[in-house]
Amino acid sequence: MSRASIYNEIHRGMTLQMTPEYEFVKVYCADTAERWYQAHLAVRGIGLKLGNDFAAANYIERMIVEKRCSPAVVAAKMQEERGFSTRLCVNTIYNYIYREDVFLKLKKEHLRYKGRRRNRRPSHPKAARASAGDSIEKRPPEVKERKTFGHWEMDTVVSGKDGRGTLLVLTERTTRYEIIVLLPDRTASSVVKALDVLEKKYGRRKFRRTFKTTTCDNGSEFADCQGMEHTRYGRGPRTKIYYCHPYSAYERGSNENANGLIRRFFPKGTDFSKVTKKAVRQVQDWMNQYPRKILG
Repeated sequence: MSRASIYNEIHRGMTLQMTPEYEFVKVYCADTAERWYQAHLAVRGIGLKLGNDFAAANYIERMIVEKRCSPAVVAAKMQEERGFSTRLCVNTIYNYIYREDVFLKLKKEHLRYKGRRRNRRPSHPKAARASAGDSIEKRPPEVKERKTFGHWEMDTVVSGKDGRGTLLVLTERTTRYEIIVLLPDRTASSVVKALDVLEKKYGRRKFRRTFKTTTCDNGSEFADCQGMEHTRYGRGPRTKIYYCHPYSAYERGSNENANGLIRRFFPKGTDFSKVTKKAVRQVQDWMNQYPRKILG
């Protein structure tokens, strides 16, 4: 909950109370806040295009606050489903959220992107780590076209300052299918072991057909190119690794977008060593069922 939400709740619940010395002081009363909420719930005038369509307003709140859907997904679902007298476009939903006087629960804090991004202070450029394998420039043209299944992007989502666990995130470029693996740490050996487990699960031949190429950045966790590429269950390669240019996250755009979705459930600062595999699997399943406009 944001500081503004807490302040608003306190403001709603302020009431005058008499002290034993017969003086009136302002104090917070939960009952007063609840009565204020119920009164405004009954007479709220949503205004504008939404009018008094409470069903639509409640649907939008539930889908974004509870289901963690984006306004784009909500607008599309409202077009598909019957029962709503109001049809809202994506921009209108965003505008209503930023007004902060339309919905009772839904605030801009519930959005993935909460506003304009601030320009960070310029920092001294860091020395780029040398790639452990082939550059993305050598990647087959078919990978960029996204017409062939089996080409993946790979990255990690790390714990907070004092945490150790890490998420290994693989995104298939054509279907946006996600695989998320919980790692004990952010090391090259843990990444290789995770790929070993996946290969054993899929089977050597199926793994090779499924993971034709994998594109990652130059992070230290991806330094063991040979270990990632070569099978542990025979001879020969199991996938082909390509490395992005330094400081070029856009070259793994689908992967970066997936990481943003993951952060809806595991905000920055999360200690992944305290997160269960079941919780990670639930997020993975949610992402693979999440409607994507780009997929039609």
